[in-house]
Amino acid sequence: MRSSRLKRPKALRSGSTAGAGPATAFLALLTAAPLLSQDAPVQERAPTLERPELRVGVLDGPLQLDGILDEPAWDQTEVIQWLTMTEPVEGGSLSGRTRVRVLASPTELVIGVEAYDPDPARIVAYSVVRDPRLDREDHIKILLDPFLDERSGYIFAINPRGARFDALVANRGEGEDDRWDAVWEAATSKTEIGWFAEIRIPIQSLNFRASLREWGFNIERRLERLIEVSRWASPSRDFRVTQPARAGRLTGLPEFDTGLGLTLRPALVGGYENADPDSDGTLSLESSFDVAQRIGPNVTAIATMNTDFGETEVDARQTNLTRFSVFFPEKRTFFLEGSDIYDFGLGLTSFRRPDIVPFFTRRIGLYEGETVPLLLGGKLNGRIGDTNFGGLVTRTGSLDELVPETTMGAVRVQQNVLAESSVGLIGTFGDPEGTPNSFLVGADFTYQTSQLWGDKNFLAGVWGMYTNRDGLTGDRSSFGGKIDYPNDLLDIAVTYKRIGDGFDPSLGFVPRRGIHSGSANGTLNIRPGWSWLREMRYQLFTSLVTDLDGKWESYRIFTAPIHWQLESGEAVEFNVVPQGERLVEPFEIADSVVIQPSSYHFWRYRLEGSIASKRKINGRFSWWFGSFYDGHLDQVDVSVNINPAPIATIELNFERNMGRLEGGDFVQQLWGARIRLNFSPDLELSSFLQYDNESRQFGTNTRLRWTFKPLGDLFVVYNHNMEDRLDRNWRLYSNQLIIKVQYAFRY
Repeated sequence: MRSSRLKRPKALRSGSTAGAGPATAFLALLTAAPLLSQDAPVQERAPTLERPELRVGVLDGPLQLDGILDEPAWDQTEVIQWLTMTEPVEGGSLSGRTRVRVLASPTELVIGVEAYDPDPARIVAYSVVRDPRLDREDHIKILLDPFLDERSGYIFAINPRGARFDALVANRGEGEDDRWDAVWEAATSKTEIGWFAEIRIPIQSLNFRASLREWGFNIERRLERLIEVSRWASPSRDFRVTQPARAGRLTGLPEFDTGLGLTLRPALVGGYENADPDSDGTLSLESSFDVAQRIGPNVTAIATMNTDFGETEVDARQTNLTRFSVFFPEKRTFFLEGSDIYDFGLGLTSFRRPDIVPFFTRRIGLYEGETVPLLLGGKLNGRIGDTNFGGLVTRTGSLDELVPETTMGAVRVQQNVLAESSVGLIGTFGDPEGTPNSFLVGADFTYQTSQLWGDKNFLAGVWGMYTNRDGLTGDRSSFGGKIDYPNDLLDIAVTYKRIGDGFDPSLGFVPRRGIHSGSANGTLNIRPGWSWLREMRYQLFTSLVTDLDGKWESYRIFTAPIHWQLESGEAVEFNVVPQGERLVEPFEIADSVVIQPSSYHFWRYRLEGSIASKRKINGRFSWWFGSFYDGHLDQVDVSVNINPAPIATIELNFERNMGRLEGGDFVQQLWGARIRLNFSPDLELSSFLQYDNESRQFGTNTRLRWTFKPLGDLFVVYNHNMEDRLDRNWRLYSNQLIIKVQYAFRY
C-alpha cells in the first residue's frame, strides 16, 4: 500500500535555483583507463536494522523544480516516514517529523524532503550563498555512496532558503572536503507547517559503479533552535551521517545513461591590472579551455589548457607566533576535482594543522606568492572494482627567470581490503624550480571498522615515505602511524611520526623536519540530563617533539576542565595549557623582537565563550593569556556574525596579539570583514576586507558570482590593495579587475 501524502496549503516559493612530457604521460593514463574499465511498502519508522532500505520511484516525465512536491510521481513512490533522533536524546521524541522520497530516471536523481516544524516562523536559516557552513542552521544533509565501497561518497546539503552545500567524504567519513563543487540544482518552499525541498542531481555530476542497482544512502536533519538532530540509518551519536559504512541502501536504481560523457568548458577572461603603483596598468584578454571525458561511468579524464584561476577567493591572512610555515588550503577548481583520492595515511596532522602533506597542489602554479602560468594539465580519476586511482600531470611556464618551464605531477593508487580498510601507494614527480630527479614515493595501510564490539568505531594505520632531488641531503624518509577510537562517549587517539631532517618533498608541505613527534589525545563527553546544560566535554591533548637524537624540542599539554554546551546553544570553555620550547637558534617572533636560544617552560590559559548561531547576532570571543617564552602574551580573537536581513550577512573578525618579552614588546593586529548580499542561491555579491599592522596593507576582494545556468557562470572580481606608509599617508599598492565567463557543454 502506498503512502498518502499529507495535504497542506499551497507553498510560498523561497529559494529556487537551477543549479610534450605531460601530454605523453597523460595520454598513457588515458590509454590505460579503458582496459581497467572492463568491468512499494511504507516505512512507518526508520528501522533499527543496520541497512534500512528505500526504493526509488520512477521519474518518467517532467518535474518542475520548485520545492513543492505536487507531481503525481511523488505520490507513487516509497516514503521514509520518520527519522530517528540522535540529539539531544538518542531515540527521543522528535519535535518535527521528516519524510523523504527519491525519484530516479536514467539521467538524474531527484530527492524530495518534507521537513515539518511546529513553529516555522523560528526556523534558523541565514545563508543563501553557495557552500555555506550549514552546521549551525536548519538543514538537510544527504550522503550518497555510488560505489558501495563504504569508504567514499558525496555529500549534499540544503537549508530552508535554498543555500546549497556539497562536499566529498573525507577521512573515511570523519570529515568533509567542501572544496569540491558539482553541478546540481535545488529549490525550497516554506508554509505554516514547515519547509520542503526538491534536489536534482544529474548523473553526469557523479562517478558510480555501473553494475550497481543500489547505492549507499543516508539523510540527516538539524533543527537548529532546539539543537535537534535526527537521522535515517545508524541514528547513534557514535556515528556520523557522512560515514558510508553506516549508510542505508537506496534500491531499485535504473540503468543510468551518461550519454557520451563529454564536457567542454571554454572560458573567456578579460581584465585590467596595476601590479605596481609606479607603473602603468595593463589590459588583458585570454581564453582557457577544459575538457572532461568519462571513460565508463566511474573513470573521468580531464584536460585543461591555459587555465585561469582569477575567480578564486584570496587567502585569509593569518598571524603566526611559531617559527614554522603557515598552511594555506587549495582553492583552485582544477586541483580540487577528485582531490579525495590523494588522501594519504592516518595521523599526519596535529592540533588541526598538517605536519605532512605528501602532495600539496599549491606547489603547482604558485611560487613565492607569484602566479606561475599553467600551460597544460591533465587528470585521470576513477574507481575500478575495489581499486581507486588518480593521476595528474601539469606543465607550467617560466616566470621572470625565477622558475623555468617544468613538468610536475602525482599518482595515487588505493586498494580496498577487508570490509572497510585499504592499502595504497602514492608518488609525485617534478619540482617547481626544475631541479632534476625530484620525486616522492610512499605507502600506507589503514585498518578501519565501524563494528568494534558491535557498534563502535576503530582505526589503526601505518605509513611511510621517501623523497629525493638533486642536492637534497640528510635523512629523506618519514614514517608513522595512528591508533584511533573515535566514539561519542570516549574519543581516544595515539599518534607517532618520524620525519627525517632531509625529508623535504618538492611537491609536499612539511613545516618541521628532523623530529620524532608523538601525541596522545582523549575526550570524554558527558550529558548530565540537566535542563540548562546539554553537554560537558573534558579534553586532554598531549604532544612531545624531540630531535632525531631524542632530545626534547617541544611539548604541549592541552586540558579543558570546562567545556560546556548549554541547552540554549551557547558554549563556554576554559583551558590550561603547559607548554615548552627549546630553541637552538634565535627566533624572530615579530619585527625586531627576537627570542634567544634557551629552554623555555610556560603556562597558557584560555577563556572562550560563544553565542548560539540561531541568534541574528552571534559569534565567539577567545582570550589566551599567561606566560610565553621569557615574558607574557595576550591573544584576543573575536568573531561576530550579523544577519540584519534575509538578503545580507556580515562577518567581522578581529585578532590582537600583545607580547611583552625580554627581546621587546610587540602588537600584532588583524582585522577582517566579509559582507555578502545574497540575492539568490545563484547570485551573490561579496566583499572580503583585510588589514594587518605588520604588512600595513589594506586589501579588498570583491566578487560577484552569477550562475545564470546550471552549467554557466559569470564572475566579476575586483581586488584593491592599499599601503599604509610610515608617514601615515595611504597609497595605492595594486589593483585588479577580472571578468570571467564560462559555460560547460555536456554531451
